[in-house]
Amino acid sequence: MSIAGMNPFMGELVNTNVQGVTCLWIQKCDYQISPVVASNTAVLVSTALTASIQTITTGITNPDVPRNTVAKGAIATSTGTVTVTGTDFLGTVITETIALSGVNAVAGLKAFATVTQITLPVSSGTGDGVSIGLGSKLGLPYTLTKNVVAKAYNNNVLEATNPTVTVDPANLCNNTATLATALAGSVVDIYLDVPG
Repeated sequence: MSIAGMNPFMGELVNTNVQGVTCLWIQKCDYQISPVVASNTAVLVSTALTASIQTITTGITNPDVPRNTVAKGAIATSTGTVTVTGTDFLGTVITETIALSGVNAVAGLKAFATVTQITLPVSSGTGDGVSIGLGSKLGLPYTLTKNVVAKAYNNNVLEATNPTVTVDPANLCNNTATLATALAGSVVDIYLDVPG
């Protein structure tokens, strides 16, 4: 028999020693994942651009954990926009448009659990192409109003610098944490103080 998980959104209060003064009960949540190293080609290997816009639905590899994507052009003059479509942690359809900047890897902001479609721009020159990879922003399993990440461990080592956290109370895909150290497939523990 399984036990129902605690609901962090019930707003439970704890009494204090002062009559009429209460505090919000906080749960410690250890969100544990093992994200692979960030890569420029993990989602879609370099794909040649043509004179027409392309919509790609095959040959796509989903992120290992909910995280952001990156887009990278094949030549210095790669321009235009790439549109990534997929789902977030909850299965909600999300879309993000990323502007290419030559051969620089441009990071998206949203955490994708799956990628179902990628729209590629027209070619800007001989040898032009685009690859889609995985970034270092890790999706959090909460819609947050403020940064409640207390600390993080990478490969069981406490991060000397707290993760960079982005919050959004309305859109789950915009709640992310970026560790100060590189991801390498090791266990990552992100500790959150979640209202109980």
